[in-house]
Amino acid sequence: MKIVIDSNRVIAALIQDSTTRQILFDKNFEFFAPEYIKGEIDKYRKDIIEKANIKEEEFEVLLSLIFEHITIISKNEYQDILNDLGNIIKDTKDIAYFAVCIFVKADGIWTHDLHFKEQKRFKIFMNIDMLWFSRNTNSDI
Repeated sequence: MKIVIDSNRVIAALIQDSTTRQILFDKNFEFFAPEYIKGEIDKYRKDIIEKANIKEEEFEVLLSLIFEHITIISKNEYQDILNDLGNIIKDTKDIAYFAVCIFVKADGIWTHDLHFKEQKRFKIFMNIDMLWFSRNTNSDI
């Protein structure tokens, strides 16, 4: 299943070893994200390190491991799609996630930001949805 992952799921996985992190390493999913996600995570780097109670080096290792499971799509690849989406949601910085969803022909977007549900064109998945899919495809997470 192809899924576009929002930065809030990556940040959650960085902060603690949780269901979110387990889902990220689940082989049933192929994750994609706009290159913009790296800047989002970097913006909250200090907060993540503090909340996770880890050192900078540990953060870097964990971030690298997580990004081994996410294909980053450059803005050049989805730029033309952005114009077609207009203002699909109020938070315009998140429109890139929808553009990547179209570009990679993803099944939906995994996020816990409720404003993603303002639109009806794309499926929005939360952890419970991801767990349901994983468990119903006989995979271990």
